[in-house]
Amino acid sequence: MERKQVYRLAVGIAAVGVAMLAMPSVVFAQEAAEKATFLTSQGAAWLGGAIGAGLAIMGGAAGIGRIGGSAVESMARQPAAAGQISTAMIITAAMIEGATLFAVVVGMLAVLKA
Repeated sequence: MERKQVYRLAVGIAAVGVAMLAMPSVVFAQEAAEKATFLTSQGAAWLGGAIGAGLAIMGGAAGIGRIGGSAVESMARQPAAAGQISTAMIITAAMIEGATLFAVVVGMLAVLKA
């Protein structure tokens, strides 16, 4: 597949996705007019918690990926220190994973609050 064809396919899929997202609001416009609230406080909590948990996961994944890449590069430059580098990498990755888990739990508590 050529680059131009892939681009056209991606644009087409994006257009279909936007159309599908817009359809329910058009079809159920009368019901939506009766309930004129955009975002309730519980909906805002769900949205904020979900976005926060997602950002925490992405940040933790980026951090652990960077640690792993740097550790492998360090081991390639100095193979004699591979044991010490591996130990430091595992400890640091575990600390990042713990902080990420804490952030996800806080985000989920925001989603599940009453």
